[in-house]
Formats: sequence, C-alpha cells, structure tokens
Amino acid sequence: MSTPLDRTADERVRAADPAPAGPDTPQANRISHPVRPGRWLAAGVVALVLVWLGWSIAVNPNLHWDIVVDYQFDRVILEGLWVTIQLTVVSMLIGVVLGVAVALMQISDSRILRTGATAYVWFFRGTPLLVQLIFWFNIALIFPEIGLGVPFGGPKLVTWETNALVTGFVAALLGLSINEGAYMSEIVRAGLRAVDPGQQEAAAALGMSRPKIMRRVVLPQAMRIIVPPTGNQFISMLKTTSLVSVIAGADLLTVAQRLYLTNFEVIALLIVASIWYLVLTTVASVGQYFLERRFSRGFGTTVPSTLRGRIGRNLRFTGSAR
Repeated sequence: MSTPLDRTADERVRAADPAPAGPDTPQANRISHPVRPGRWLAAGVVALVLVWLGWSIAVNPNLHWDIVVDYQFDRVILEGLWVTIQLTVVSMLIGVVLGVAVALMQISDSRILRTGATAYVWFFRGTPLLVQLIFWFNIALIFPEIGLGVPFGGPKLVTWETNALVTGFVAALLGLSINEGAYMSEIVRAGLRAVDPGQQEAAAALGMSRPKIMRRVVLPQAMRIIVPPTGNQFISMLKTTSLVSVIAGADLLTVAQRLYLTNFEVIALLIVASIWYLVLTTVASVGQYFLERRFSRGFGTTVPSTLRGRIGRNLRFTGSAR
C-alpha cells in the first residue's frame, strides 16, 4: 500500500486539488433534484386516500363480496362473457373489412363511389350508436319481410320474416359492425394518404401493377399508422358491446342485469361484470402493445408508451364520440 511519501509530486498535487468534474465523469451526470415538499405532501394525501378507499371497499358489507365470488365463474355469466367476446371479434372483423372497402372507395377516381362512401361515413358517424342499435332491433317495423328477387316491386323468389332473422344478437352485430366500418374507413384512409405518392409513382415507373403497388409498397407503410388506432377501436368495441343490453343482446351486462333483477344483488353483479371487462381490456392491451411494436420495426420509431402505460390508457379510453 502506498503512502503519501511514496507518491510522485503530480499525484500529490492531484490528491490535494482534484480536477473539476468533466462532462464524462459520474459527478457530472448527477442531477440535483430540488426538494419539493408540496409534491411529497400531495403524494402522501393521494396515497392515504387510495388506502382508505381500498380499505372501505374491502370491508364494506353492502358490497357482498361473497356473492361476487360465487357469481364470478357462474355458468350464466360465462355464457354472457362468451357472447361479448363474439360480438367484439366478429363486429371488429366486419368493421375492418367495411372500413377498407369504404376507404378504397373514398380514394377512388369514380365520383359515384366517393359520394357513396362519403354518405355512408356521414350517416353512421353522425348518429349515436345507441340509436342505430334500437333501429336495427326494430327493423321489422319498416320491412316485415326480407326476400330475394327482382327489385322495384318485382316477384320474389324467397322471403323470410324479419323478426325471425334479426334477433337481438343479429341486431347487435349489425349495429356494431356497420358503425365500426365508418370509423375504420377514416383510419384506413388516413394511413393510405400518409404514404408518399412519389413512392407509388416510382413503383409504377418500374412496371408494377396497381394491386402489386398497394400490396408491396403502400400497405406495409400504412399499417404502421393504421394498427395503433385499430387496437384502440378494438378495445373501445369491447366496452361498447355493453350498449346492446338495451336490446337484450345476451351479452355480459345483459345477463348480469337479468340475474340482479331476480336476486336484487345489483352492485355485486355489476362488480362481477366490471371485473370481466377489466380482464378482457387488459388482455387486449397486451396484444395491442406487441402488435404495435412489431409493425414499428424498421421505421426508426418505437412504441410510444410502456406496456403498463398502454394498459392504463386503454382502461381509461372511452372510444370515439359515438
């Protein structure tokens, strides 16, 4: 071990008067945070409120947690949960297909196609989804029969009673998917418009056909813009399915309402439904996070928020102004 007497003159000078910290030294990287008592006080108050709220909910006998536990995996609840999942997935798939078709019509050179697409988006975005659901459920008042045949009053080959075809589930599916198609068309159109037209011209100059340009040049770039809002729309659709309870759509909220109308355990059954909605939303958020990260590869960008932040945002997300 060296002593002060063994050091050279330069070492003794540096030991007595250390050099000031440079930009690369650990001391330079230290950031001094000012003490903020107001922030600590606010955080303490929020933490205290959260603990008190959690304790009050946990020990409140009026919430009937034993009923919540009994009905969480009840057969009727799980059947309603399955209907909710079906409505969400099928409505979203139909909505995406409709949205792509309408978006292509909107960017078409045909004025008639553009006018039809604009009228579709204008009507279904301009009326509330709840009104549309009730309309579809009562479509038999306008068309008592639905048939196939010659239009404009001509003979019909086959007919069906509308009430037999358009059940509560079918009416819910029609209302959700057609409404979703209007919103998805705007998302898809924005994604397609975001691709530089010069790339399409360059691809055309290389001899690529229009479908090939769309498949090989436009869509891979547009998907990076289309996927994030589509994920949000899916999660919004998951929660929006609760609206079909007004037309007896047999979804999760509908069966919960039927149960609490018989046993009067209103809050407990609503908690059961809420827990399942939170579970589904969380699972969908995780899938959305990894899907966005996959489509962000190669563009020099990353998913803008963490997985935990994405889940929290989607739990707060209330969807488009429907």
